[in-house]
Amino acid sequence: MNSSKTRRKVVVASAENGDSGDKLDQLLLSSAISNGEDLSPFIRKTFASGKPETLLHHLRHFCRSKEAEIEEVCKVHYQDFIMAVDDLRSLLSGVESLKSSISNSNYQLQSVAGPLLTSLDSFIEARNKCQNISLAIESLRICVRLMELCSRVNFHLSKNNFYMALKCIDSIERDFIQKTPSSTLRRMLEKNIPAIRAHIERRISKEFGDWLVEIRTVSRNLGQVAIGQASAGRQREEELRIRQRQAEEQSRLSVRDTVYALEEDDDDGYSIGNEGNDVYGNGGNVNDALGFDLTSLYRSYHIHQTLGLEDGFKKYYFENRKLQLTSDFQVSSMTPFLESHQTFFAQIAGFFIVEDRVLRTGGGLITKMEVENLWDTAVSKMCSVLEDQFSRMRTANHLLLIKDYVSLLGVTLRRYGYSVDALLDVLNKHRDKYHELLLSDCRKQIAEAVAADKFEQMWMNKEYEYSMNVLSFQIQTSDIVPAFPYIAPFSSTVPDCCRIVRSFIEDSVSFMSHGGQLDFYDVVKKYLDRLLTEVLDDALLKLISSSISGVNQAMVVAANMAVLERACDFFFRHAAKLSGIPLRMVERSRRQFPLTKARDAAEEMLCSLLKKKVDGFMTLIENVNWMIDEAPQSENEYVNEVIIFLETLLSTAQQILPGQVLKRVLQDVLSHISETIVNFLVGESVKRFSLNAVMGIDLDIKLLESFAENQASLVSEEEANQLKKALVEARQLVNLLLSNNPENFLNPIPRCRLKRSQRSGVSAKDGSEKFIFVGCGCGCVINFVSWTSPSIKMRSLIGFETETQGVDETKMRSDLLWRITSSSPPPTRFLLLSSFFLLLHLISSAASDTPTAYDELLEYDFPVGLLPKGVTGYDLNKATGEFKAYMKETCSFKIQGYDIKYKSTISGVIEKGKLKNLKGINVKILVVWLNIVEVTHVGDQINFSVGILAAGFEVSNFLESPQCGCGFDCNDMVSGSDHKFLMSS
Repeated sequence: MNSSKTRRKVVVASAENGDSGDKLDQLLLSSAISNGEDLSPFIRKTFASGKPETLLHHLRHFCRSKEAEIEEVCKVHYQDFIMAVDDLRSLLSGVESLKSSISNSNYQLQSVAGPLLTSLDSFIEARNKCQNISLAIESLRICVRLMELCSRVNFHLSKNNFYMALKCIDSIERDFIQKTPSSTLRRMLEKNIPAIRAHIERRISKEFGDWLVEIRTVSRNLGQVAIGQASAGRQREEELRIRQRQAEEQSRLSVRDTVYALEEDDDDGYSIGNEGNDVYGNGGNVNDALGFDLTSLYRSYHIHQTLGLEDGFKKYYFENRKLQLTSDFQVSSMTPFLESHQTFFAQIAGFFIVEDRVLRTGGGLITKMEVENLWDTAVSKMCSVLEDQFSRMRTANHLLLIKDYVSLLGVTLRRYGYSVDALLDVLNKHRDKYHELLLSDCRKQIAEAVAADKFEQMWMNKEYEYSMNVLSFQIQTSDIVPAFPYIAPFSSTVPDCCRIVRSFIEDSVSFMSHGGQLDFYDVVKKYLDRLLTEVLDDALLKLISSSISGVNQAMVVAANMAVLERACDFFFRHAAKLSGIPLRMVERSRRQFPLTKARDAAEEMLCSLLKKKVDGFMTLIENVNWMIDEAPQSENEYVNEVIIFLETLLSTAQQILPGQVLKRVLQDVLSHISETIVNFLVGESVKRFSLNAVMGIDLDIKLLESFAENQASLVSEEEANQLKKALVEARQLVNLLLSNNPENFLNPIPRCRLKRSQRSGVSAKDGSEKFIFVGCGCGCVINFVSWTSPSIKMRSLIGFETETQGVDETKMRSDLLWRITSSSPPPTRFLLLSSFFLLLHLISSAASDTPTAYDELLEYDFPVGLLPKGVTGYDLNKATGEFKAYMKETCSFKIQGYDIKYKSTISGVIEKGKLKNLKGINVKILVVWLNIVEVTHVGDQINFSVGILAAGFEVSNFLESPQCGCGFDCNDMVSGSDHKFLMSS
């Protein structure tokens, strides 16, 4: 075997300087040929230069050089070549023998293969026939399967199994239409398949349209059922809360005989929610009841997916449902909204219940964003409809009905994840309007109930009447059920008004509950206060001022007020109970009686009528002999008549009026009797009187005092003593006139102090102010002077009454001196002369009195303790309320741990019960001084505000003014000026 050697490349040597160009070209050509490079550049260059002989010369020179190399190689491999030639010659001899053998074999093969070739030709022909038959059979099989599919398509179309028909058509297109041997059949299929698809699309679109029509009715029914279930759930929750409140009440009352029992929930409905098999589940009975079915929708969606029209169907579905929702928003102008609101909201609720189900199970038929957009549109429309309808409503009950249904709608749809805050905001926005309408309705009902009052005690013949009119409002005075027939100590107005107020509370709580606001007791309480103070109190005041003409009527009304006072406690407890507030919290924050004006007016009316009756008997005092020579042995006639009248009055009043009311009325009447005696004794009609006449008056007063003491069986002994003290003015006058030791009445011991009526808790009904001596002598209380500015009215010990304005003071003094000296024994004359000069001193002092800053605080319903002691002056604009108060210097002190600082000038704006825009009063909280900007007086609370913080304190903490430096911790001692005044007096 000849070994091949790698061709080596010839590197062109650098031509030396002086070599000719031919030599260089020759070397380049030799190098290119040796390296196997392309010679075309050399050829083009040669022909371009017109010297092909040079190229041929170079080629010949290269050949000669290579021949030498070949010759050299041959010389090296000569022996190998000779050996190869020998081997070839021996091989040729073997080839000749092989050729002869092959020729013989070929002859034998031809003789044997002749018959076989004939058989092969027959076999090939048979095989071709077989292939043709197989092809025909396969074609027939394809045709048979194709026809079967076509038959199945027709069958499914006849059964409306469009999806299976489309699957068969897809199979035909995918597996058979290209393999069909018949071109005619292929053309027929290509023509009919699109027609079949179009037919299916039309049929399924019609079916979807029918579903759209049907789902509207189904949605309405579905919404009504869902909202009904929400209502039932709310009712169960209310029952559970009632049981919880009862358990809390029993626990509060330490009731130990509590029976515990397991209650089985009656789950007769279905669960509306997002978990489990709800109204759309396969096992729900609501589907069967309402015919609610999404099969047609999902079938249409599936068919359009199969047809490749998924996106188009999604858009078509969304647009149609949006149009349906828009049509659902239409409010009929022919039907009142009160009648159609349930259908309106139930339709929308059912719509979104269906959409929620489609969103969760529709396989992407509608997106969450699209559902949210539809819901936002629906919420906006419902809010505008509610705003419009609420603005037209004039009946609270109508507004409540719609509010309840809307709140149930919110509860229902919130379970499906829809946000209903906007709807609840609309309801809360109309809270005030609802309560105003409710107050208006209650005002009419209360006016009718009050107008129908016959001022007669209410009869109750049956126990259920007692339970309905007394126990249901907790106005009974005893837990023992009385015997029947029972005569109640009130008229029919009380239970009628109680029912109206209770209905108001329940309606108010019903409106406020389930509206997204958890703690709404304060709102209910606020409107309850308004109902009692603005409606019921005003109605009763109008009744008292216009309809009462007799004592019995006034007595019944006063008894009604006492019963209503107990009922008011029940009202606030009932409101707290319905609002879910513990009763102990209500009891802690118990307020004053809201019907105070009506109660005071009723008692004042009763007292006024009784005083008129008493005045009729007191006219008999004119028959008294004022200059009698002998001491009388019995009482005067007038007092016997008065006692008979009062005893007759008590026999009736004690069956109706509570003890406290009866005590106040009797005290006022006895005070009037006492005042009448004093006024008559010192009046112009009695020119002179003897000591024996005074002794007769003393017997009369003793009889009246005995009557007062005998009332201890009706009231307490202490209150009976208070009734007796109502006669103190007449008693003091008689004791004074009969006394031989006047110094017992005139000795002003150092413990006596002069106090104002506001400090002592005494206030006159006409707004007058009184100076009284406290603790003088034997402990009596002597009324020296009362006056009313600007006309100063003076009443002396003996009842002389005049007005200093426009009266000759000299004539007044002489007249008083004449009456005293001409009708009194020497000791009494000394007493009265001393009293006379004291009165002149007090009159002169009162005439120069001007209101102080503390007086102005009282005028605006603030306690004097809001200002410290030491205010030197003030400026007040009555029209605008702007004021400034001045002190000598800055005043600082500490109260209840707070550091308070008053600047030398304090300014602000004052109005009834409110100080605002305050400057100059600072309080230290932690390490920061804050300015008190506002002070309000609400009930028995004084509220201070520093802008971001507020705090409230009892009014009783501010009845006295604090002192600079020590506040309220200073010793409360009488100032030197007061002591000097008393001593000089």
